[in-house]
Amino acid sequence: MNKNQEIYPVEVFDGNDWEASMVKSLLDNAEVEAFLKDERMGVLEPWVVAGGGAGSVKIFVSNVDFEKAKEVVDDYLKAEGTADTDE
Repeated sequence: MNKNQEIYPVEVFDGNDWEASMVKSLLDNAEVEAFLKDERMGVLEPWVVAGGGAGSVKIFVSNVDFEKAKEVVDDYLKAEGTADTDE
């Protein structure tokens, strides 16, 4: 990493509380530091989360770890059968 490189959070996933916990665990296992945003809202209002919309739990990682995190998330989505087929 370049010392002058700016570090900032990047969203890599959003979904319900259970999915976010699973993905966070996978990221931890891959040694990617991540944090959850809106975790309490995902528990308090799970009916709103169905489409990953308002109230969903979001996972953020450092821009430095984005590529590795994206691979982990993509592998999870493929395993769950919910991967985007646009790529």
